[in-house]
Amino acid sequence: MIVTAGELLVEFVSMQHGCGLREKTHFVGPFPSGASAIFADQVARMGAKSRMIGTVGDDPFGTVITDRLQNDGVDVSFVEKRDSLTTGTAFVSYYDNDKRIFVFHLDNTAADDITYNKGFVDAGDTLHVSGASLGNEKIRSVVLQLVEEVSTSGKISFDPNIRQELINDDKAKSAICYILEKTHIFIPSAYDIGFLFPDVPCDDVIRCMLDGGKEIIAIKRGGRGVIGATADKTFDLTGYTVDEIDPTGAGDCFCGALLGAIDRGIPISDALHYANAAGALHVTEMGPMEYNPTLQQIKDFIAQNKG
Repeated sequence: MIVTAGELLVEFVSMQHGCGLREKTHFVGPFPSGASAIFADQVARMGAKSRMIGTVGDDPFGTVITDRLQNDGVDVSFVEKRDSLTTGTAFVSYYDNDKRIFVFHLDNTAADDITYNKGFVDAGDTLHVSGASLGNEKIRSVVLQLVEEVSTSGKISFDPNIRQELINDDKAKSAICYILEKTHIFIPSAYDIGFLFPDVPCDDVIRCMLDGGKEIIAIKRGGRGVIGATADKTFDLTGYTVDEIDPTGAGDCFCGALLGAIDRGIPISDALHYANAAGALHVTEMGPMEYNPTLQQIKDFIAQNKG
């Protein structure tokens, strides 16, 4: 079982580029979202066992999230409903240079009303952590307790997902360092590598991580593809050229495809190819979870883009 915990929210996307969420405009949504939720959904779309831990409000937005996850095969038995709190929300607007601005409503909503339960995980489970969840103190506390528990009986997968608010939060930075030490499968972006290991060549980072006990490294480079490595082999995969509509969640989709493939016993060389293609497919539709592709869709896409 692959388990993840984090914020559950719905997202509204501005249909007008460049408004900066300061102007009257039209929005589309609610889209089910949250970095960990996008990941969990993609794991299930790969045909692997996936469990989500989190909280939603007892409202229509919460139902949007749980229905999507459950319909795609995610175990939501540990997603709790809070009748006294509303579901978390996020609003996003894009600029023409592909930058984006978010306004999150997570604090004091159901999204961060989460408590640790020792029954969340079983021996042998893989826990995936998204750094996006570490900026909230309540969620961070639960994640760190899960890391401590799973590190003695299972495996830890970690996507640092570095954001500005994490950089400015000493407790979040401390949590990132702690989780990285416990990690078996490390899935940073090229930006994460630059922040965590400034002025260190990528090859040196990979070798240091592997020498330190990491089993798999996969560095996400967006449209430039992925660099993957194990103790035995390094993979340098080029990206795909696609018409990008919405990049939100592509990294989480990549992680879900990779872990889902590994959980199904697919060789790492193929798992990296599948994750690379999944991330490319993901950005071609509006919404952070709207194109989490199935394994068959990924295989078809790869076959169509050979040569």
